[in-house]
Amino acid sequence: MNIVITGGSGFLAQPLARTLAADAHAVVLLSRTATTTPAARGIRCAAWTPDGTAGDWAHEIDGADAVVNLAGEPIAGLRWSPARKQRILDSRILATRSLVLAIRASASPPSALISGSAVGYYGPLGDEVVTERTPAGHDFLAIVCTRWEEEALRAASAATRVACIRTGLVIEKDGGALKKMLPSFAFGAGGRLGSGRQYWPWIHRQDWIDLVRWTLQAPSASGPLNATAPHPVTNAAFARALGRALHRPAFMPAPAIALRLVLGEMADALLLSGQRAVPARAEALGFTFRYPRLDDALHAIFEY
Repeated sequence: MNIVITGGSGFLAQPLARTLAADAHAVVLLSRTATTTPAARGIRCAAWTPDGTAGDWAHEIDGADAVVNLAGEPIAGLRWSPARKQRILDSRILATRSLVLAIRASASPPSALISGSAVGYYGPLGDEVVTERTPAGHDFLAIVCTRWEEEALRAASAATRVACIRTGLVIEKDGGALKKMLPSFAFGAGGRLGSGRQYWPWIHRQDWIDLVRWTLQAPSASGPLNATAPHPVTNAAFARALGRALHRPAFMPAPAIALRLVLGEMADALLLSGQRAVPARAEALGFTFRYPRLDDALHAIFEY
């Protein structure tokens, strides 16, 4: 297959591209600049301008077999000012709109658009079990995800299948949230965040990659798909499991008030609330997880 991936320099896009290239697919990474270094044979980089229009780069879409859309401003890392929140929203909407326009203008459109989303779609829901049938929430991240998915679905046609991958907390030690957590746990200062009762729907990065690979090949995989392991855990349980994996204590809680002082609105949205999301549709359609349980996923990450 010829596969185009946007968000070419990211924590997910790079290993996905390497895996697809190893599967003998031809991969094009679209990045805001073409300086992203290809990580393997079979990967080519190209510049694009995701401004809501289809520019010269659109020829990369015409004739491609599939597109995986992972473009978007990082959500974590910096406090959410009004301007930053607007960039988070616009970066996803405009990039997806650009792809949709390119797909709809193609003489030979891709057979699949696999577009990013997140379990933030559902909003904070306590301990309620969340499947793809659960309606959207109403907070900032839910609004972002809802509009992001609506934009992607505009590409759907008899020729192009659209799937929206609602991703949870992707874990691997070389990036993402887990990398940020490691220093405190390594020094014995890790622990739950706030009450610790909030659910953290997680997924091992290899399972996330395998789910995308499977979605590319599965004609029945369309619409929303929760990219989360079958057994979500609370934040307190996550902290204990990480402590066990690192052979370190995990009894130093981070008070909610301190997190809110440092991170503002982002603390509640990303750390102090969550969703007990399960991958109901993927499992019903036949996808099998390598790492359905957190202890097994963390053992694979830190022991090998």
